[in-house]
Amino acid sequence: MKTPKSKLASLFSLNQHRKRLGAATVAKKLDQLGWDEMREQMINGSHIEYTYGSDKNLQNHLENLRCEFVGQSELTYYHATLIVLIRRGYQIDKEFKLFKQLWYEQKEYLIHALNTRWLISACDTFIDYSNDDYLKALLMNAVILVNTIKLQESERYLTAIDNSKPDDGRYTSLQNERLALFDGVAGFAVGTDDTLRNMRWRLDKLAQSHPLGDLVIEIFERVQKPEASTVYSRFRDLHTRDKTAWWKG
Repeated sequence: MKTPKSKLASLFSLNQHRKRLGAATVAKKLDQLGWDEMREQMINGSHIEYTYGSDKNLQNHLENLRCEFVGQSELTYYHATLIVLIRRGYQIDKEFKLFKQLWYEQKEYLIHALNTRWLISACDTFIDYSNDDYLKALLMNAVILVNTIKLQESERYLTAIDNSKPDDGRYTSLQNERLALFDGVAGFAVGTDDTLRNMRWRLDKLAQSHPLGDLVIEIFERVQKPEASTVYSRFRDLHTRDKTAWWKG
C-alpha cells in the first residue's frame, strides 16, 4: 500500500517545489491583513465557480480558488489559502500555527461562514498536522461521515436511482423483519430505529470534550437538512418515532 510522502521526500520533490513557487509572496501579503478587517471585506464577482483539481502554479490555483468565495468574506478565502500553503509544504509549522490560532479565535464565525467542503478541509488539515490526538480522532468522525455520503450518493448517480418514494412493501419489511447486510450487520429500520440517535448522543459527548468539537456537530447537522438531499435527510423525512430522532441534539 502506498503511503504519504515523508517530510524529507516532499522537501526534495521537484513537483512539490514547483507547486510552492511564489508561496513566500502570498504568505507575506497575508501577514499584513487583520482577521477582523477580513471578516468585513466581501469578495466581489458575478458568480461562484468551483475548482476541479488544482493548478500546479500556486498563483493560478489561488486565483481560481478565489472564485469559490464570491459573495463571502476575505477571511473565508484566507482560511482556504492557509490550507493550500500548508498542503504545498510551505513553512508548515508557521502556517499551521496561524491556521490553529485562526480556528481558536474565529471558531464561531468560521463554522457558520464556511461551506461543508471547507469544514472538511479544515478537519483534514488538523488530522494531518495537529499534535492533539484526541482532536484528530474526533474530527475523523466528520471526515468519515461526509466521505461515506459522497460514496453513497455517487453510487446512486451511477446506478441512476432517483428520489422516488420507497417501496411500501420493503418499508414495512424493514419495520418487521431483520434485513441482513454483511458479517452480522443488519439494515436500518427506517422510521423507528434508535441507531442514529444513540450515535448522536455519543458524538455529542465526545464533541463537548474539546473546544473544536463543534466542527463535527455542525457537519453532522448539515447532512440532515432537506436541501442536502442525503441518505440522512431522506431517512429523517421517513422517521416517525420522536424519541429516536437523531437530528435533535
